[in-house]
Amino acid sequence: MTEIRLKKGEPVERALRRLKKRVDREGTLKTIRANRHYEKPSAKRRRKEKVARFSAMLAARYADA
Repeated sequence: MTEIRLKKGEPVERALRRLKKRVDREGTLKTIRANRHYEKPSAKRRRKEKVARFSAMLAARYADA
């Protein structure tokens, strides 16, 4: 569980911003959203292959630049 402690005299808004950054870096929300519904292993494999193809396409496109 992600935990943020308020520093002395720190505004709550700044602490919330730190919490949001930490949750984003840890990938907590992404994991929760991915596990919200069951995904068949074949669908998971297809999704990962699609991401890999897209990443390879971008790498090839910007390799010359």
